[in-house]
Amino acid sequence: MNSEFIGALEQIEREKQISKEVLIEAIEAALISAYKRNFGSSQNVFVNVDRITGEVRVYAKKKVVETVENDLLEISLEQAHQISKKYDLGDYVDIEVTPKAFGRIAAQTAKQVVVQRIREAERGVIYDEFISKEDDIVTGVVQRTEKKNVIVELGRTEAILTPNEQMPGEVYNFNDRIKVYVTEVKKTTKGPLILISRTHPGLVKRLFEKEVPEIYDGIVEIKSISREAGSRTKIAVYSSDPNVDPVGACVGPKGSRVQVIVDELKGEKIDIIEWSPDPAKYIAASLSPAKVLSVTVNEEEKSAKVVVPDYQLSLAIGKEGQNARLAAKLTGWKIDIKSESQAD
Repeated sequence: MNSEFIGALEQIEREKQISKEVLIEAIEAALISAYKRNFGSSQNVFVNVDRITGEVRVYAKKKVVETVENDLLEISLEQAHQISKKYDLGDYVDIEVTPKAFGRIAAQTAKQVVVQRIREAERGVIYDEFISKEDDIVTGVVQRTEKKNVIVELGRTEAILTPNEQMPGEVYNFNDRIKVYVTEVKKTTKGPLILISRTHPGLVKRLFEKEVPEIYDGIVEIKSISREAGSRTKIAVYSSDPNVDPVGACVGPKGSRVQVIVDELKGEKIDIIEWSPDPAKYIAASLSPAKVLSVTVNEEEKSAKVVVPDYQLSLAIGKEGQNARLAAKLTGWKIDIKSESQAD
């Protein structure tokens, strides 16, 4: 190794944001292992890399003793005094033991260490980038399918869309651009593992936040979301400004804002309702598009009995109970729906 190598380390420091000193310390540690592997492991050695010239020197640390029993670890007082009169019994002497053929080993070892450290640093940068995007939306490109998992490219790395996080009936073709919700970012020995979802309710929430300026500005607040991915979502919104209609803001002019989200979710139906602090009013709205005649709430049991017109009963319950199920999940209340004639 030479001054050109030190120059290369300085360039890596600038480009990859990895400290030159950290790299040199890692190289020195690796060179100790390389020396012991090639020239004997029982020695107590340390390596010094000159920070300016790049010159590598290996030193054996030996203890000054009266009688030498192990010349790899010990040196006599007489021999120590030949180096310097300052040494006394119990002191340690550093003796250079750099082998002639060590330059090639040093260069090879240094290269391996630098490559490894660069790889680790790049993994760290990717992890830091995506840990800040946890619980947020990113756009990716579909690359391939492996054992029903869809591999999605997210810039410099890839993420896994597992079968449970894929929308029912949605087909993922090579090079398709899709928006995904980052559910979790984990550190692993092979780099960051990024888990993504197309079914998470957070995907719908983030899409509304990006599409509706009033939500982004905090004027309109998303209070609750319940979702059955690929089929239907209910979202409850509230406006802190009496002059702003929260439902209208989310729907947008001629339905333009909500349509962008529906298109992204491949036609998934979205019911936008106005949240209310009054449970009866909130529960009635949650059963949209069905019309509700009356709501009787039981605060203690957090349950409600809802009466709807006879012709609206199937609409209120929904196909396979979906509308009632989503309304209960949205509000957090147990809802019992009766038709007008059943109630009578």
